[in-house]
Amino acid sequence: MPTNGPALLDRARGAIDVLVREMLKFGVVGAVAFVIDLGGYNLLVFGPHWLGMFGQQSTQGVLHDKPLTARIIAATVSTLVAWVGNRLWTFRHRRNRQVSHELGLYLLLNVVAMVISVTCLGISRYGLGLHTQLADNVTNIIGIILGTLFRFWSYRKWVFAGSLDEPLPAKLDPAGLEPSGLEPSGLEPSDRS
Repeated sequence: MPTNGPALLDRARGAIDVLVREMLKFGVVGAVAFVIDLGGYNLLVFGPHWLGMFGQQSTQGVLHDKPLTARIIAATVSTLVAWVGNRLWTFRHRRNRQVSHELGLYLLLNVVAMVISVTCLGISRYGLGLHTQLADNVTNIIGIILGTLFRFWSYRKWVFAGSLDEPLPAKLDPAGLEPSGLEPSGLEPSDRS
């Protein structure tokens, strides 16, 4: 009785390759969004100084007395930047919905991730009484990490859940760099619009 062992193994390798590429791209987009998120929060709450995190604070931002509002604003801006990056780069090969529907799902799931982040900051600020810039940044990083784990899972499951533009490869090319039948990374097949 013949088996499809090699074909199944090649298909599994292709699926893992897609997952790894998506994770790496998601990480790059996330790093840019992280800088915008944390930098924006610090600018809004603590002002334009950067060294005050480890010493005495010398300035106050425009939302110094409203850290949760600052967290929401910074997270919203970084979310929009991340959506563009994920749509146009990370998950571009998984589109099957209208942009408005995709954006609506994306924003809904990011509200959940934002609630995770804001809850972490609220517990730190108001539950534990930690009000320093260092405490806020550590708490924000924890909230961003938890929200990011939720985002990656939910984006793949619901937002960018369309089938791949091309089927997973049946075999890899001899160099093992690119799956056969697929264009090299960054290039689009000529028949795509």
